[in-house]
Amino acid sequence: MAQDGKQHRMLFDLQRGRRKTAVKVVYAMLAVLMGLSLFLVVGSVNIGELFGGNGSSSSGEAAKPYEEQAQRLEAKLKKEPEDPELLMALTRARVTAGNSLVSLEPEREDLLNALQQYELGSSAWSEYLDATKEPNAGTAQLIAPALLSLAEGARTYGEAQRNVEAATEAQKIVAEQRPSLNSYSTLALYTYFTGDYKAAEAAQAKAAKLTREKFEREELDKQMEEVRKNAEKFQQGRKQAEAAEKAAAKGNKEGNPEALQSPSNSLGGTFGTGAGLGE
Repeated sequence: MAQDGKQHRMLFDLQRGRRKTAVKVVYAMLAVLMGLSLFLVVGSVNIGELFGGNGSSSSGEAAKPYEEQAQRLEAKLKKEPEDPELLMALTRARVTAGNSLVSLEPEREDLLNALQQYELGSSAWSEYLDATKEPNAGTAQLIAPALLSLAEGARTYGEAQRNVEAATEAQKIVAEQRPSLNSYSTLALYTYFTGDYKAAEAAQAKAAKLTREKFEREELDKQMEEVRKNAEKFQQGRKQAEAAEKAAAKGNKEGNPEALQSPSNSLGGTFGTGAGLGE
């Protein structure tokens, strides 16, 4: 809104073409990560509400071309298993297939299938990173939110942690190759949830240097303060879960039935889908 003839820009400037979509992604990921940390406090969050409403049978059809493309790429990779271009293309095909499944008001089955596609994309991405010395920033930007979705659908804190760390590594590639307020603020956001607060603060500082107005810096600090609080809650929950698992294992060895009943704080079903990949 205009004031005294000047237009105040929000953080991640909503008025600038290409940034507009990226801004939506950043704020969506903020909501996702906060939900990831707050579920123990406020109860379950329905993952379906993050992507749409009551379901659509066309999602599977939209994903089909990308799944078929992935199958063709996998056939080629049997002959050239370490070809980075093929692995990159496979990563993109799998993630795009997953994205197609959740873009049109997905049903529970669509969400489960999307997570499976993201899992396959994650595997291809890991192989791609091993096969190349210069990871593609565009592919990294595509895989990072998919890895966050895997963290949402994780069955345990450990699984969620690994996927958040993988998403952070991918976002780091984006930030280093495409430095901007958006890329570094997103990196800071992801990194806080890994528990590496020092690295998160460093990314936040780089984002702050790329702001052009005091308002932007203040807004960045405000948002990241909230992110850190929620990240700390998530990490606290993870440590409690690890302690409970150790106690249960010890109780198992000692024949203690009460220890065996200690909760593991599984994330399966946390977001209203029961979307454990093994189910």
